[in-house]
Amino acid sequence: MELIPAPCAVEEPTGPGVPLGRDATLWAGPGTDRAERWLRGTLGAALGLSLRPGPRDAPDGVRLLLDDSLAPEAYRLRAAAGAGVEIRGGGPAGVFWGAQTLRQLLGPDAFRRAPVRPGTALAVPGGVVEDAPRFRWRGLLLDVARHFMPKEGVLRYLDLMAAHKLNVLHLHLTDDQGWRIEIKRFPKLTEIASWRPRTKFGYRASPLWDEKPHGGYYTQDDIREIVAYAAERHIAVVPEIDVPGHSQAAIAAYPELGNTDVVDTTALSVWDTWGISANVLAPTDTTLRFYEGVFEEILEMFPADAAGFSEFVHIGGDECRKEQWTESVTAKTRIADLGLTDENALQSWFIGHFDAWLAARGRRLIGWDEILEGGLAPGAAVSSWRGYAGGVAAARAGHDVVMCPEQYVYLDHRQAPGEDEPVPIGFVRTLEDVYRFEPVPAGLTGEEARRVLGTQANVWTEVMEDSARVDYQAFPRLAAFAEVAWSALPAPADRDYADFERRMTAHYRRLDALGVAYRPPTGPRPWQRRPGVLGRPIEGPPPNR
Repeated sequence: MELIPAPCAVEEPTGPGVPLGRDATLWAGPGTDRAERWLRGTLGAALGLSLRPGPRDAPDGVRLLLDDSLAPEAYRLRAAAGAGVEIRGGGPAGVFWGAQTLRQLLGPDAFRRAPVRPGTALAVPGGVVEDAPRFRWRGLLLDVARHFMPKEGVLRYLDLMAAHKLNVLHLHLTDDQGWRIEIKRFPKLTEIASWRPRTKFGYRASPLWDEKPHGGYYTQDDIREIVAYAAERHIAVVPEIDVPGHSQAAIAAYPELGNTDVVDTTALSVWDTWGISANVLAPTDTTLRFYEGVFEEILEMFPADAAGFSEFVHIGGDECRKEQWTESVTAKTRIADLGLTDENALQSWFIGHFDAWLAARGRRLIGWDEILEGGLAPGAAVSSWRGYAGGVAAARAGHDVVMCPEQYVYLDHRQAPGEDEPVPIGFVRTLEDVYRFEPVPAGLTGEEARRVLGTQANVWTEVMEDSARVDYQAFPRLAAFAEVAWSALPAPADRDYADFERRMTAHYRRLDALGVAYRPPTGPRPWQRRPGVLGRPIEGPPPNR
């Protein structure tokens, strides 16, 4: 069975399997309604099956049921001629992941939106698949701030995530280059901060510009739709509102948020190039009240439920330049009034304010590993991006961690050496490199290792101007990452990459059926290249784990 991600255990097919033809039925037990709807709406549409309700013991049907002897996301799929297909899950999510495996077993035609061979009955191979995830947090960050991804693109990526058993979508909604979410009490965030007049094409040292305006944002109903669509697929959506750095777009809309005693913030516009802007939020009560208002609306759009990671709100906290604070009398006064030591402690105070504010509302703060500097409240979690060190420090301090070190799982980094890779950025991270990534670093105790909630691949879009570029950078590496996040793999050096490549041969056909513009194993297609567009290659190997 050429499954990705690899399951825990497979009893190889021994018989003729179970044909799924026009008369195939679907029986769904209590608590399996999301998987039931998905099977009828997606698998049924792809294969022209009605999957009408039928008896539990139908010999050519599919049955879904919960089994509390299994872990919540675990499942057991059993197919046998004369007995049909049975998917048992420890919880609703487990049943849903079993349905994703059923789709893979039916072949690439099951990944289309309409039948290409009407009337052809596909067979589910006989056998048993037993499976459960290694990590609870199996995430993908989509940066929709640098280049906006319209709602339909986000919904498509939720489907791609579900197909790979990923369960957390981290939406990077705000940055210097754009604000992408409607906040009704602050309309200028979408009127002004959501678009820029032009865009740097390539790395920030590139002389090239795309001179047309770029922008877009999600209405509050768009967000509710995205969150509901994700929930149907057992995916939590974690919003990121980046503070106090990466905030020039917000300051351009509301100049009082900036350091007005240092720069003329009324002259600022949404940033049109890449890098880290020096224009950061002022540490004032005005700023705090403004963002409390923003987060009040964020919490309403992203409600917390009992399952998954929807209680988290990401506040960024990374790469906050301090030059303006160093020059600002207002910032210096704030430091003195609070009895702080310096500007770094001021940032820690700023983050701590929202940590306490979110906790008082039953939510949990998560931020990039810079938020560790100065200390964190007990409930806060850390996204470790600058290598493993931040995650190790967080785990040892008793904080939960999501491992996403840039040297291994930043998918904007180039996939091969040479000049053919479009807009080469960062380290060379091949498909095999991602497959050999290990989220839990050596040296942690058992208790500290349990603080690693999981792992996340990050797609930063400075040099990804459209969905085809996002596809190219994400795939096929996201498939390798999904296996790292889901499967119980051996140590990196012992992983069977040849077997993964063999299974990817079948998986490329699934990606083709889904319309994913992935990077072929032989290198980019001519139209996937970007000749003459300057990138930012980093020479040498990444730091050691």
